[in-house]
Formats: sequence, structure tokens, C-alpha cells
Amino acid sequence: MPDLPDVPIFPVSEPRRLRSLAPLVAGFLLLVAVVAATGGIVGMQRRAAIDVRHAFEQRNEIANLLSALQDAETGQRGFMLAGEDAYLRPYERAVGQIEAGLHTLGDVFAAEPAMVEAITRLRSVTAEKLAELRDTIALRKEGRNEEAMELVRSDKGRRLMEEARAVIGQLGASVADRLRIRQARMGTMANRLQFAVSGAVLLAVLLAAYAIFDARSRSRRLARAHSDLRRTHAALVSANATRERLEEQLRQSQKMEAMGQLTGGLAHDFNNMLAIIMGNLHLLKRRLGGENAQVQGYADQALDAGVRAATLTQRLLAFARKQPLTPEPIDCNRLLADMSELLRRSLGESVRVETVLAGGLWRTEADANQLENAILNLAVNARDAMRGVGRITVETANAHLDDRYAAENLGVPPGQYVMIAVSDTGAGMSPEVAARAFDPFFTTKEVGQGTGLGLSQVHGFVKQSGGHVKIYSEPGNGTAVKIYLPRRRGDGTEAPVRTADTGPVPEGNAGEIILVVEDDAGVRRMAVEALRDLRYTVIHADGAERALQLIEGNPGIALLFTDVVMPETSGKQLADAARQRKPALRVLYTTGYTRNAIVHNGIVDADVQLLGKPYTLEQLARKVRQVISSEAA
Repeated sequence: MPDLPDVPIFPVSEPRRLRSLAPLVAGFLLLVAVVAATGGIVGMQRRAAIDVRHAFEQRNEIANLLSALQDAETGQRGFMLAGEDAYLRPYERAVGQIEAGLHTLGDVFAAEPAMVEAITRLRSVTAEKLAELRDTIALRKEGRNEEAMELVRSDKGRRLMEEARAVIGQLGASVADRLRIRQARMGTMANRLQFAVSGAVLLAVLLAAYAIFDARSRSRRLARAHSDLRRTHAALVSANATRERLEEQLRQSQKMEAMGQLTGGLAHDFNNMLAIIMGNLHLLKRRLGGENAQVQGYADQALDAGVRAATLTQRLLAFARKQPLTPEPIDCNRLLADMSELLRRSLGESVRVETVLAGGLWRTEADANQLENAILNLAVNARDAMRGVGRITVETANAHLDDRYAAENLGVPPGQYVMIAVSDTGAGMSPEVAARAFDPFFTTKEVGQGTGLGLSQVHGFVKQSGGHVKIYSEPGNGTAVKIYLPRRRGDGTEAPVRTADTGPVPEGNAGEIILVVEDDAGVRRMAVEALRDLRYTVIHADGAERALQLIEGNPGIALLFTDVVMPETSGKQLADAARQRKPALRVLYTTGYTRNAIVHNGIVDADVQLLGKPYTLEQLARKVRQVISSEAA
């Protein structure tokens, strides 16, 4: 049998099949390589995202360090003002946070020589700043207040704080540069990813329909992830900016609350003392009559000082938004027309006052007396800015503050407002001065020319009334201060016309019995003597228990005249108990400061008659006569 020819293992068509499979295999291998590369790029993106998050954490550390420095300074200022150790707690917490923050920043930037140098400088500046704060606190604790204030008034603290901010800004800029670099790397990786996806799509077209669909799906998922990353980054930036604004609001709110607590305590005792002083001076003048002009002059000077002291206390309460307000419907055009003569007398002949009153002006609701004081304060400040010579324009208008304006001015609700603007032709203010114009005790006037509370009072009153106040000024172009009070929506009735009290001081008669309840013996004696001098029959008590006994034993009492703030039982609780025994009893409250007994959200309750301390004999006489003559409660 002849030998058989060698038969190949594969049939003849097998090499062709292998050649046809080679591109498929190569394409598959390329596809695997592309997928592997894509996975690597995605992993790099994740690591880049982690780096971005770390960068934001570093920025937060820097922001927290600056916040701690500011908290330390705030705690020192609160202690300087109040002298109470409670105000040092923010300072002591902040000192620990500063040390921890510097240590953390040192670890974060340990590999960057330039940043290590900056942090070393920051440590030095921070140490000097904390030393300056410690020195002022130590001097204040030792009772060396003048030396402490001299150190505060020096430029050292501000210079150190500005230098610290500059170094912190440098660190922040370094972190921002890192963030930009990382974002650029992420962009590059995204481009590479798109290229890889495109290659995968092309191979999928050559290989199979399912590969095309799979590559496109992957591309869409990656695009969505990239878009989500961009949105997340934008949201983080926005959230950080919002947090900074809210922190600033919180610090301002805490400052206002601390000032309010301090002011309220001082106002209560100080107004009680002023009530005794001024009341007795009025009685002295009344008893003297016109017999001794020289003694009358002494009394007038003392009363003038008392009025100035009472005004200062009221301005502190207004700044702290703790003054009791009695809102009423107001036609601002009519109010300004009634004030025109007062403005001209107060500002002098060298100042020309012009009023521009809008037609169809909406009405608002506010405390008319406080609004007049606010306008007068702005006009006097404008006169001083013009050095007594120039033109002041008082303007009214209807205004609508939209959502965009409200977003740019935190705490301002959008809506319709009545606008009152006071503008002058003075020297104007720099942006730095305008930013601090509403701060308490801040003034650009010479020593002895102002308390620095005028604009603070305006700001506190407007905010307490639910409004908004804004300063527009440029150096050399004058200043305009605009007050926005919410539009009043009511039944369309006209605002009442307020008339000044004139004529003789009203007196009572012996048949009208007044019960005076006051825990402060000096204030009680003064009130009793004043009312008896006004010919009323007066009985008195030093607390609620004795007052209720007198009410039960004297059914003919015409008026309960009670202090609001008393130990154990408040004046409001006493009035409620008294009206259970005698429902028609008329009640007149008096107080130097009250938080919430008869005042809610800064507004005096509608059914309450209130006479603030200190009061003059004429104010007491007219208010008592008004309450007794009114309809029974």
C-alpha cells in the first residue's frame, strides 16, 4: 500500500478562519486594554476627587483659624465692655482652637517650604496678637481700665490682625492654587477618558453591536459622573460661602444679645436712679415756684444732665433692640411735614432743608416718636458731615425690594416698603467707614462731639420695626441713608394725627385714689410725693402681697400705678390678680427696662398703658390723667 500523504491537522480553510479571527482577537485585546485604561483613569478621578475634598478641608481649617482669632478678639472686647468673666469663655475656647489649628496647618503644609515659612510667621503674629489680648484683659482685671483702653486704642491690635489675615489669605491662596491644579488634572483625565471611550466605541462598531451599546452606556455614565462632580463642586463652593455669611450673622446676633443683656441690666437700675433724681428735681422746682431764680437754674442744669443721661440709656436700648415700641399707622408725608419746623430749628439757618414727598405714598406702622428721633438723628449727622453748611434733602417713596436684593442683603425679606431717605452734600464716607457706621460707639467726630450711638439707635429701631436701613456714600459726593419700613396693609383708614401736649399740667382731686406699687423705696417715695403734689389721694405698697391687701380694703381705688420688674411677683401678675378682684380697675405700668412681661417682640401689648422711666412730672400728670379718664379696662 502506498504511503498516504501527510494530512494537515486543520483543514485547508482553518488558516483563513484564524486570519479572520485575528482582527477580532486583536480588537478584543485592544478593547480589554481600553477598558483597563478607562478603569485606571476612573480610579485616578476618584483619587483626584479625594484630593479636592482634602483641599476643601484645608480651606475649612484656615477659615476656622481666622474665626477663632476673631472669636478671641470678640471675647476680649466683651470683657473690656462688661468686665465680667463670662465674656472670657469665647476667648479661652478660641485660644485652644488657635493652637490646635496652627498645629494642624503645620502638618498639612509640612512638605512646602514656602508655606512652612508663612505658618512660622503666622505663629509669631498670632502669638503677638494673643499677647496683646492677654495684656488688655490683665489690665482690665487689675482695674487699670485707662491703660487697658489706651492699649486697645493703639494701632497694634489692628495691625497684627491685618497681618494675620494676610498670612491666612496666603495660605488660602495656596490651597486655591492646589485646587486649580487638581481640577486641571481632572480635566486632562476627563479628556483622556473621552478619548478612551471614543476608541472603545470605534472598536465596538467594528466588533459587534452589543459592544457599541455597552461603550455608549459607559460613556453616558461617565459623563453623568463628571457632571455630578462639577455640580457637587459648585454646591460645595456655594455652601461654604453661605456658611461664612451665616457665621457672620451668628457672631453679630451673639454680639447683639450680649449687648442687650448688658444694656438691659444697666438700664433698669440706671433709669430707677434717674427717676429719683429727675422726679425730685421736678418737685423741687414746683415747690420753689419763681422765688429763687438761682436755685431754679441749678435745678434746670441738673435736669438737663438727667435728660441727656436718659437719652443715652434709650439709645443703648435702641441699638440692642430692647426698647419697648408702640407702633401706630403712620402717614410719613404728614409726619415729615409736621417735623419741618423742628428740623429747621435743630439744624440752624446755614443748612437748607428740602423735602421731596411722593404722591400716593403707602402707609407704614411704626413707633412715631422713635421714627421722628431716627430722622432727626440722621439730619443732625448730615449737618455735622457738612460742617453746618449745605443742603439736606428728605425724600419719601414707595419701594419694592425684590428677591435679588434680599439675597444680596441677608435678613431683608422681599416685599413692599415705604422708603425715607436723608441725603446731604457733605464730604461722604469711605467704604471702610460706611461699613462700620452702624457699630456702637463708632464715630468719626472729634472727642466730645458725639457718643457714636446715633446711627446705632437708628439701625436698632429700624430692625426692631421689621425694616431695613442702607447707607450710600462716596468720598466727596455726600451721603444718603435710606430707611425702608414695611408697607402697612389695613382697612384704608387714615393715620391718626398726633398733637403735642400743651396747656397747664392736669391735676386730680382728693376723691381719686391711686395705689403706687414699687419695690425701690426711693422711686416709690418720689412717685407718691409727685402724685400727692398733683392733688391725688395716694396709698402705696412695696410689693404685690401688700398691694392686694390695700385693693381689698379700698374699693374706691381709681388707678393701679405699678412697676413691671419686681421680685417674686411682677407688675403684670399683680395687675392680673387685682383685676380678678376688681375687673374695672385701670392700670398704668412703669419700668426702666422690661424683657417680656408686657412687651413681646419689642412691641408693647395693645391693651397696656406704659410710662417709661425716668419720667418728668408733666409726663406723669398727663399719663395718669389720660388713663383715669379712659374707659374702664
